[in-house]
Amino acid sequence: MKTEKVFQDRLSPAVQSIKPSGIRKFFDIAAKMEDVISLGVGEPDFVTPWPIRESCVYGLEQGYTSYTANRGLPELREEIARHYADVYETHYDAATDILVTVGVSEALDLAMRALLAPGDEVLIPEPCYVSYQACTILAGGIPVAVPAKQKNEFRITPAELEEHVTPRTKVLLIGYPNNPTGAIMTREDLLAIADFAQKHDLIVISDEIYGDLTYGGEAHICFSSLPHMQERTLLLNGFSKAYAMTGWRIGYALGAPEIIAAMTKIHQYTMLCAPITAQLAAIEALRHGEKYMKKMVAEYDRRRRLIYEGFMKMGLNCFEPKGAFYIFPDITSTGYTSEEFAEKLLEAEHVALVPGSAFGDCGEGHVRCSYATSVDKISEALARIENFVRHHKKA
Repeated sequence: MKTEKVFQDRLSPAVQSIKPSGIRKFFDIAAKMEDVISLGVGEPDFVTPWPIRESCVYGLEQGYTSYTANRGLPELREEIARHYADVYETHYDAATDILVTVGVSEALDLAMRALLAPGDEVLIPEPCYVSYQACTILAGGIPVAVPAKQKNEFRITPAELEEHVTPRTKVLLIGYPNNPTGAIMTREDLLAIADFAQKHDLIVISDEIYGDLTYGGEAHICFSSLPHMQERTLLLNGFSKAYAMTGWRIGYALGAPEIIAAMTKIHQYTMLCAPITAQLAAIEALRHGEKYMKKMVAEYDRRRRLIYEGFMKMGLNCFEPKGAFYIFPDITSTGYTSEEFAEKLLEAEHVALVPGSAFGDCGEGHVRCSYATSVDKISEALARIENFVRHHKKA
C-alpha cells in the first residue's frame, strides 16, 4: 500500500481542485539559478523605513509581546479610522467597523468564509490576483470569471458584469489598482459599477492594497467613498506595498458591523490576533510614514516609465499602467503561450516573470512584470528580454 495514495484520497476535494500559485512557481525556479533578474514577485525592493522599524524595536524593549484584542489594538483601529476620514471622507467606527488581520490575504479569506454559503456566486473580473478564485472555492462559493478586455485597458464595465450575473450572485470582488495589469478605474468607471451593485443588491469586496500607488496625476478612488456604497462595501487594505512592509503581515478590513463581527468570529478561532509588533509598526506608518511612502511611489513612477518605454520599443505592446507596480505586455507576436515565453526566457536569458495565464484564462498572451526593483536591474532585464524576442520567436 502506498501511503501517498492513501492520503491523496483523503484530502479535501476543494483543496485538490486548486492549482498551486503560478507566481511562486517561477520564483522558486529562479531561486535555484545564478545571475537571475526577477521581475516576478510583487514585493517592494525597499526596506521598511527606519522610524517604522524603530517603533517595533522600542515596543520590544518596553515588553510589548502579548496578545492584543482580537480586532486589533484600539490605537491602530483609531488611526485607520482617522486616515480614512482625512483622506477619503469616509467615517468608520474604530470599535465596530474595523478588523486588523494578518495581511490582506487573511482579510480576504475571512471575508469569503463570513459571507458565502455553498453555491453562492462571486463575480471576479480577470485578470486578477491569484488568491481571489482560490479563496472563493475554499469558502464553498463559485467564482465566476468576468473577462476584462485589453482594448479597454482591463477596466471592467457594467455591461460585461451583466453578462455573468445570476440569481445566485452574492458578491462582486474587485481589485484596483489591479494586480497583474496595473489598470485603474476612474471615478466615472466606479460610479457605474456602484450602480450595478445596487441594482443587483450585491456586496462589493474592494481590495485596495495598491491604492496609494497611483501615477500620472490619477488619484485613487476609495470605493466605499462613493454615494451609498459604504454600507454595502467591504474594503480590504494593508501596509505591505505602500510602506514596504510585506514581511510584517499586517492588513485590515473596513465594513458594516455585522460583517466585521462575523469575520472577527472566524479570526478568533484561527489567528486570534495580528502580531503586536506589526501593529505597533502600522501605527507609526500611519502617523509618520507618508513622506517615506511618497518617496517610494516617486521612484516606482520613474521605473514605470522606463519599463513601459522599453517594452514598446521592442514591439511588445502594452497599455501604460497607472497603478500598482506591474506592467502586462502582450507577447502573442512571439508565437509562444505565456507559459512557454516565461519558461524559455528564464532558461535563455535568466529573467523571471509570471505567465499571464496564472491570473485567469484571459491573461493568456501576456506576462506580468514587476518593476519593484532597481533601475539598473530593469534596464538589464529589458536588454535581455529584447535579445530573447529578437532571436527566439517561435517557428
